Amino acid sequence: MDVAVAQMNAIKGFSRQAQMLPLSEGWAKYEVHPERATPHTVSEQLSYKRTYEDFVAFVTTPGKHHTVINTIAELNSDIAEEFANFMRTLPQAVDTHNRKIKRLRKIFDCLKDYYSGANPFSSKTLLRNAREEQNTVVRRQAFSKEQEQQLREVLADERYTVMNKPEIRVIYYIGMFTGQRLKDCVLLQWQNVDMKNRRLWIKQFKTGKEVTIPMADELYDVLKEACSWKINQYVCPKSAARYNKVDKNGKNVGVNLINIDVLRVIRWIGLEPSIEVPGRSKKMTVYGFHSLRHAFASFCAESGIPKAVLLSILGTDSEIADKYYTHVGDAAQRQAINAISGTINQKSDRDKINEVLTLLKGNCKPTNELIEQIIQILE
Repeated sequence: MDVAVAQMNAIKGFSRQAQMLPLSEGWAKYEVHPERATPHTVSEQLSYKRTYEDFVAFVTTPGKHHTVINTIAELNSDIAEEFANFMRTLPQAVDTHNRKIKRLRKIFDCLKDYYSGANPFSSKTLLRNAREEQNTVVRRQAFSKEQEQQLREVLADERYTVMNKPEIRVIYYIGMFTGQRLKDCVLLQWQNVDMKNRRLWIKQFKTGKEVTIPMADELYDVLKEACSWKINQYVCPKSAARYNKVDKNGKNVGVNLINIDVLRVIRWIGLEPSIEVPGRSKKMTVYGFHSLRHAFASFCAESGIPKAVLLSILGTDSEIADKYYTHVGDAAQRQAINAISGTINQKSDRDKINEVLTLLKGNCKPTNELIEQIIQILE
């Protein structure tokens, strides 16, 4: 029976003659394999290599709670489980843990000629459950109307400084009045800005989706100012160059530089972008540029804008709204933009109260005229 089973497994391809390959040489084999992963960013490519190196360092270093191996042929599901258990002790998020397991699964799929049996990292038990973080209530927050008004005020205040502030102001306005992601705002090109018809055309970097968006009056005004510094194809040339900066390995490091500038503006209005969370080494972001996208969706919902209209602006793959798409016309999109513009510019109740109190203080105008002014303020 044993011989028969072995023969059947060989016919089905379940049994392979493992070739002896040291773990230290595994990455060199993987990176030339035709079925290797092809991430879109250098950062993710380096993450694959770093994850493999972390695994090799773990299994080749003597320890009390794991088996030591030196060749890929010795790899089995028990060792994969030991490494997964070790990673569970690290201060990292569930998603981070699961990404590392999936990377190793892909790597050893390509190295299957060097071990016998199934891929040791194919088991679902190696993954962590999202419910492990159900007590972590920290989530990305949307800006309120008052907070967005504060952002616009500090961006116009000369007392607050940040590198390339005029461009950062334009980037904020694009995000505020279109709901687009940071990369789409920073790398917006003049060829996609129709000042005559007051419309933007954006092909989103993350999804590849194309959206066309009417310009709010406020956005038109700042883009008109930006025309004065037009030196290349980018609306914000200095920020775009900073965003596209890479290190010697080709890894993008400019994203963090721009993000630091953006978060500095948020701190100006008294908000702390990130907070510490138990069980994680990295802080979780509460307020960031993406909060403008959440706020845009929130304001549309408050104004009764149909979800289909929102999706036509944010993109059909928006993580905020359901992933479906219904065609809508220009008039409906214009209504959404006007609603956002009006909502952001509304005075808060506190501002109205202060204005009325200022009006009443020492005012000697006739009663009827005074009442009419108060009504205009409170409308």
